Amino acid sequence: MSDLDAVLGDDRDAPFPGGFDEFDERQPSRARRRRALAGAMVVLLILLIVVGAVFGPTEWRLFQARGIRVDTPKQVAGLTVDDNADAADTADYLRTVLDARMALTATTGAVYQDGTGNADRSVIVIGGRGLASNPGHRLDVALDLISDEAGAVTGVHRVPAGPLGGVMKCGTTATDGGGSMTVCGWADYGSVALVLLPGRTVDDGATLTRDLRAGVEHRS
Repeated sequence: MSDLDAVLGDDRDAPFPGGFDEFDERQPSRARRRRALAGAMVVLLILLIVVGAVFGPTEWRLFQARGIRVDTPKQVAGLTVDDNADAADTADYLRTVLDARMALTATTGAVYQDGTGNADRSVIVIGGRGLASNPGHRLDVALDLISDEAGAVTGVHRVPAGPLGGVMKCGTTATDGGGSMTVCGWADYGSVALVLLPGRTVDDGATLTRDLRAGVEHRS
């Protein structure tokens, strides 16, 4: 008998104490891992259902919109702020009207020049931030403010809002000189703004409004 045989003796062929069934129970089996994973997925699904019930699509969009802000930088979309006192007074007056009639947490306004030196093509931008569950209605209310101040905005219709989404509409209003002026605006769950665009067609005004929005609306 070898030294190894002497050490192992008759136990060399004996099964693992308690049997191999006991050994298997001590090890994480695939079946148990699958059951644990399935249980975790059920818990996650229940949580998603609960969150969906508490925070519906509108509530979720409102939550996301909390970080939206609107400002009027010195230069945007190829335009430059007009620092003329009369222009500043006009923008401030319209901003005050918007602020007084709508539930906004902050407002801004500015008059922009396009570089031609033609005051008849000055662009007025007024807007602000604040949560709203119905952007379309909010924009209609904002357009009514222009109607109150400068006569009815007619021919109002939706136009593509661009990558920032929400609702954008354009129309025209009469001017003191007997002509017409394009008016556009946008609204989403966190902001609203109006843009007065004299000397431009509705199509050109809509394009410029989208470009302006990309430079004045920010999300964090």
